[in-house]
Amino acid sequence: MFKDSKYDLWHANAGARRLLNHGIKAPWSGHPKYNVHANDIDFQIESDFIGLMTPGLPQEANKYADRVGRVMNHGDGLYGGMFFGGMYAAAFFETDPRKVVEAGLRSIPAESGYAKVIAHVLASSARYPDDWKKTWQLVTDEWDKDDPCPDGALESFNIDARLNGAFVALGLLYGQGDFARTLDVSTRAGQDSDCNPSSAAGILGVMLGYDRIPHDWKAGIPRIAATKFRFTSYSFDEITQSTTNRALKVIESAGGTVTPTEVLIPLQPPRAPALEQWAVDPPSARIAFEDSAWTWSVGWSDTKEDERSSRPTMRATDKSGAEATLKFRGTGLSVVGRCSQRGGRAEVYLDGKKVGEIDAYVVPRTHDNDYWHVTALKSGEHTLRIVTRADKDERSTGSQIGIERAIVYGN
Repeated sequence: MFKDSKYDLWHANAGARRLLNHGIKAPWSGHPKYNVHANDIDFQIESDFIGLMTPGLPQEANKYADRVGRVMNHGDGLYGGMFFGGMYAAAFFETDPRKVVEAGLRSIPAESGYAKVIAHVLASSARYPDDWKKTWQLVTDEWDKDDPCPDGALESFNIDARLNGAFVALGLLYGQGDFARTLDVSTRAGQDSDCNPSSAAGILGVMLGYDRIPHDWKAGIPRIAATKFRFTSYSFDEITQSTTNRALKVIESAGGTVTPTEVLIPLQPPRAPALEQWAVDPPSARIAFEDSAWTWSVGWSDTKEDERSSRPTMRATDKSGAEATLKFRGTGLSVVGRCSQRGGRAEVYLDGKKVGEIDAYVVPRTHDNDYWHVTALKSGEHTLRIVTRADKDERSTGSQIGIERAIVYGN
């Protein structure tokens, strides 16, 4: 269903849908071997349904998260969904936001990078309980760096799960149970500032109960309650009932009891999974297509594909046999390019050996740009060579390969 879905997707979600459409099955569709966005926020912002259907059952939440989250994420990207699931599970029986965040933290490995960020938020908020901006600054200074995502690498844009999860925790801790303040802090913290307040408000909404959510924040729901969400078969009312039905089934499967008048839940303590991390060296350079480090054969031309740009955004070709070469020094590389419904194919060579291929075809509404990436190389000088091919995906209407930039990892 995810592979064939029609709604717009970006980052790890887009990478996973594209990989699934090219025959790479889960869990590899979320693994950093294939998906350069493995640490991004995607599963984290979609995991709410798991927490909502596992009240008081964080071990059950992790079981479902392990199955679902690996479709598009890995390591810290997976732990984001587990952390959120653990917070939701605790929120049904807890009124103290700090205890909810601490419970979520116990659902992920303490040694993980994600857990260390959340622990920092907890420690700083305890030290500066009345100054959320101080905690924000300390956390940002320590953790808003080394994002491997090729869109955010060496830029102010950070879409990784860890920092954005920290801003959800920031909103909960400093919101202190107040709905508007929780939204205010988690929004103003920045980065993915539509998803983060949505997640914080979702968890707090469970703590409060629907009736106690201030009227202004739910006044618009009746108008849209029966309207189907785009590209789905569910309305708000239908998905709410579906989630309730699933929750009751999960409770019974965990040993609980459901009767017409009572639900008994066998509360579970959180239990963290084994540690897994994507150990990628920090990004060290962004090499745009105009940079002299690239050399190009005949057949390439500068192209502007983005209407918002006043200058070319990539160097592209639809010719077979066209070559692009990049010399770089580092331990990893990500090649960023244009994927579309008219994308073509190319061979990838590293230090003279064929190491992979690029398939730039992507199904509609899938906004992916991960042409090819590699990490854990021996440190030193390397040469990348890309050679376009004549063949293409049978669904493609063209043969375009368009290179925007490369990200170098490690020194």
